[in-house]
Amino acid sequence: MEVSGKIIQVLPEQGGVSKTSGKEWKLQAYVLETQEQYPRKVHFEVFGEDRIKANPCQLDDIVTVSFDIESREFNGRWYTSIRAWKIQQGVVDATAAPAAVAAPAPVAAPQANVATFDAAAGVDETTDLPF
Repeated sequence: MEVSGKIIQVLPEQGGVSKTSGKEWKLQAYVLETQEQYPRKVHFEVFGEDRIKANPCQLDDIVTVSFDIESREFNGRWYTSIRAWKIQQGVVDATAAPAAVAAPAPVAAPQANVATFDAAAGVDETTDLPF
């Protein structure tokens, strides 16, 4: 999945040591605001020192973020995270916005005296109804 917009907040880097493997880990979080008629804010994370270095972001950068969404349960509560795996600088694709909604197709005006075909009866029928 992808989302495009402007980085409006760079959160402090987090890190620690895994209890199971004993390896160090790092996580960098950002908040992106989409550039739509009704902008939305998206909190996402970049996990791993190598991905953080490969995908640097700064405040006010215009980016397109490729990400995965994952939910997990802990003590009866569900938590959802958005993990970025690629960040492209300066690329904004309007179709990549999370809530991009296409404009509805125009509706044709009804026509009077339209010929219809009843397949069951095999008869054409003209009606005075406007629909």
